[in-house]
Formats: sequence, structure tokens, C-alpha cells
Amino acid sequence: MKKKKAAALAAAAESRVPPVELPHRVAILSFEGPDRYASIGGLGTRVTQLAHALGDIGCVVDVIFVGDPASAAVETKGNVTLRRWSQWISAHHPRNAYDGESEKIADWESSLPSFVVDQIVAPTAASNERTLVLCEEWQTAGVAVAIDRLARLRGLRENFTLIWNANNTYGWEHVDFAALRSAAAITAVSKYMKFELARHGVPSLVIPNGIDSRLLSGADPKLLAEMKQALAGRPTLVKVGRFDPDKNWMQAVDALAELHEAGINARMIVRGGREPYGDLVFARAHERGLNVERIGYEGSDGHKVIDGIALADGPIVHLRAFLDDATLYALYAAADAVLANSGKEPFGLVGLEVMAAGGIAVCGATGEEYAEPFVNAIVCDTSDGRELATYLKALFANPAIGDEMRSAGAETVGRYTWAHALAALERKIGYIDAVMS
Repeated sequence: MKKKKAAALAAAAESRVPPVELPHRVAILSFEGPDRYASIGGLGTRVTQLAHALGDIGCVVDVIFVGDPASAAVETKGNVTLRRWSQWISAHHPRNAYDGESEKIADWESSLPSFVVDQIVAPTAASNERTLVLCEEWQTAGVAVAIDRLARLRGLRENFTLIWNANNTYGWEHVDFAALRSAAAITAVSKYMKFELARHGVPSLVIPNGIDSRLLSGADPKLLAEMKQALAGRPTLVKVGRFDPDKNWMQAVDALAELHEAGINARMIVRGGREPYGDLVFARAHERGLNVERIGYEGSDGHKVIDGIALADGPIVHLRAFLDDATLYALYAAADAVLANSGKEPFGLVGLEVMAAGGIAVCGATGEEYAEPFVNAIVCDTSDGRELATYLKALFANPAIGDEMRSAGAETVGRYTWAHALAALERKIGYIDAVMS
């Protein structure tokens, strides 16, 4: 009953957002995007959901990204057109969008500015309409500068809004911030990222991420029931993310070890990437006496994941398989807690997705501004496994705490949908155009 009430409140909050009027034509430039080849982290989720949210309100959206080299170069679905750039390079770099990164950046800087200005901005300006060009992350900084330069040569600079958005601090040593500030408005996804930019002498506007409003209904009931049956009532933690020190994997492993030493037979289901840091994570697990059991398969059948989890018995279950969204959200909701406990998190989209699915998010204390400690989430201030273990022990000892956090989390996500984010974007664009015109 609490979950239904929370979901209703979240939907009501989302419905109260006033209509948004944004430029009719939007171009989003990002290395990450909707393909598995380009869906590496939170940026891929952001770009995919942002494009659909813009399309849903009537914008005509071009998503230009480093897509799967085996897929169509151009694909249109409704108001959203996917443009897979640099496929000729990606064909020689099959790992993911960042494979062959320097070659792709050079290709983007040489080929994209003329396409954006001549094929998107110019025709839209001829129809007396404006364009929004949104460049994501450091790989597109040089592209933004080149777009600005070419548009001025073409006499089109006043016909579009150009934004460069910071999702992370990666690659900033390659960015000419002085040139970028002259070319584009600079935005950030959180106050934390705004602070990081300020440390480089770069002022910015905060426009938060959102989540798909369709997630407000929570995890699929049938899959959730199957997942709960597979977990069989055993205390279960989940951690999904790149194997990177910033993700506080060692804290998660140490916390699990502390729980076992306290007599709590908890297990942790993990899904990482192929990064070499994973070897160090599992080495720490063995040092702490935690066996690692691996489950792997090809394809995207979520039922195989559930069957594998049901058979697994080790304290750490390493999923080496693709997790589709429905199965992932069922896992989030069925687990006792989802460890999104990053030590350095620009925004923390996973935490919101966990809340929307009906789960309990464990967050860090950087960019996750939506997280209220012990109200709608567990928040760790340190990277000490003992801190996390202390909070998890309290959660296991008193299930009512978890029930309240799940309910509060479901209410929270209603204030963080893309409808809210687009409303903020509209207001910020009004300011940007006034200042940079």
C-alpha cells in the first residue's frame, strides 16, 4: 500500500510541471548513446532518455554519437534521429565508443561542425526557428569551439543556443576552457560539478539530470516476484558499475566482510565492466575470505540471470552478462540495498533509478543532492567499509527502516523526472540567450 501511495504521489508531482517551450530543433553530441556499443555509463542513459523526453514534447532531435559500427548510420524513430558518427573508425575498434578515442575526436572536430551548422542550424534558421546544440563531455569541447567559429563565419551564430555540459571531470586536462567559455554556455549536472568547474575558474549553470517518468511505476511485478524467489530471503546487496576506484568497490567488499564477521550471511551481486581494476577488487575479496562465484552467458535473456542467481551460493556473485533494464530494476527492487556508494559521483543517476524501481539506494556524499540520509537513502560520508557495514546492520535489524526509505525514495523521484529537468533547461536557455546574444 505504501508503495502504491508513493508512486501516486510521484506521478502527481511529475504532472504538475508546466508545459515547456524549447527550441524546435535540438542536436545532442555525445560519444555515448543508446547502442550497447555506446552505452558505457550514466552518460549513455542521460543522452538516450533526454532525447526521448525532448521528442515527447515535440522537439525534432538529432542524437549524434559513436554508435555501433554494424548498425545503420542513420535511424529515425518518431521525433528522434540517431546518427552514428565515425563508424569507419569504430569498425577497427570493436570494444566500445571510447576505443580509438583520439582518432574519433579528430574525426568529430573535422567533420561535425560543418554538418551541424550547414545541415541543422542553417535550415532551421531559414524557417525562422532556433536550434539548441548540446555538447556532452570533454570529447566534444573542441567540436563546440569549432561550431561557434564556423557559425560566425556563416553569419548564423545568433540563430542557435550552444551549450557544453559537464557530466564528469574526466579529460579536463585536454580542454581549452578559455576558448570553450567564449564559444558556448557551460552547464553542469549538479552543484558538485559546478564546484569542480569553479576550481578551474569556469562559471557554470546547473541543470540536473532526470529519469524517465515511465519508471515511476516501479519494477515489473512478475520479474520482481521471480527475483525475490531467486534471492530466497537471504540478505542481498547489489553493486553495478565500472570497476573504478571512484566507485568505492573496496568499501563494498570490506563492508560485506564485516557483515560476515558479525554472523550475517549476506551476499553481494556485482556487475562490473572489463576494467583491470576488477582484478584488484576480487583480490581484496579473497584477502577478506570472500569467495567469488561467476555467472556468465551470451545474449540478453533476464530469466537466465534469475536462474543463475537462484543457483549461486557464494558471498560474491559476479554477473558477467548483459542486464536488460527490466531485469536490472527487478534486481534493484528485490535486493536489500543497492550500493551506489561512489566516492566521487557527479550526479548519481543510479540512485534515482533504484528509488524509482522501489529499492534502497546507498549513495556517496558528492553529487547525489537528492539523497537524504536515512530518509530516502543511506548516505556514506567516508570510504570506510565499517561505516557502510554499520548502516547495513541497522537496516537488516529493523526492516521498518527499509520500508520507510523505499516509500520516501519513490516520492523523491517524482521531483526528478525529465519533465522537471526540461523545465529548468528552458529557464536557463532564456538566461543564456540574453547574456550571449
